[in-house]
Amino acid sequence: MDSIVTATDVTRRYGEGAAAVDALAGVSVEFERGRYSAIMGPSGSGKSTLMHILAGLDRPTSGSVQIDGVEITGLDDADLTKLRRDKLGFIFQFFNLIPVLTARENIVLPLSIAGREAEPAHLDQLVETVGLQDRLTHRPAELSGGQQQRVAVARALVSRPAVVFADEPTGNLDSKASEELLRMLRGSVDELGQTVVMVTHDPEAAAYADRLLVLRDGLVVHDAAAGTADEVIELMKAVA
Repeated sequence: MDSIVTATDVTRRYGEGAAAVDALAGVSVEFERGRYSAIMGPSGSGKSTLMHILAGLDRPTSGSVQIDGVEITGLDDADLTKLRRDKLGFIFQFFNLIPVLTARENIVLPLSIAGREAEPAHLDQLVETVGLQDRLTHRPAELSGGQQQRVAVARALVSRPAVVFADEPTGNLDSKASEELLRMLRGSVDELGQTVVMVTHDPEAAAYADRLLVLRDGLVVHDAAAGTADEVIELMKAVA
């Protein structure tokens, strides 16, 4: 198995002494290159904490995380920032677009920051995949929520990251825009060979993935093929 992200015995403790809370209680998990994985769990199960640690946005209390062969837990902030810039794409629930930039400028922003140019063919394919050909000169305020989300997806994919992390990406979208977004993520895996790791509470969203992990009380309690939305609902009932 070609693992792109590996977490080994990761714990995350908040607070001290009697008031300490273990958000993660020893999680070991691997994510394969070129697959779409969903992470679910009840509120407070540790799923967002796990994603933030996998993505180098937070540090574990103990344990190790490797991304594309690089051990990230010991990196200083500068090296961690560089690794995130070079290897990772992010799609957040709130799109975090820059209001004064056009859609195109927002899409290529990760490359601009890194001092790199977009590959024209890759950028064209990406823009076509997300259906923004006639919206590239518009600023975020001139775009619908669904269009803004598509800009955010293209921005996450433009640098050909090793892994795309999506945190509740459909949380603010109506059902039509959600479906579009999930199909785009599915397509980025199937057509562009991306690796996607998504935290979600939505069974419909999880059903788009190849694999579903469920956390409860800071531990992985289920790890198998995703199945249908109905199967996910039944599983979550059993876990809760």
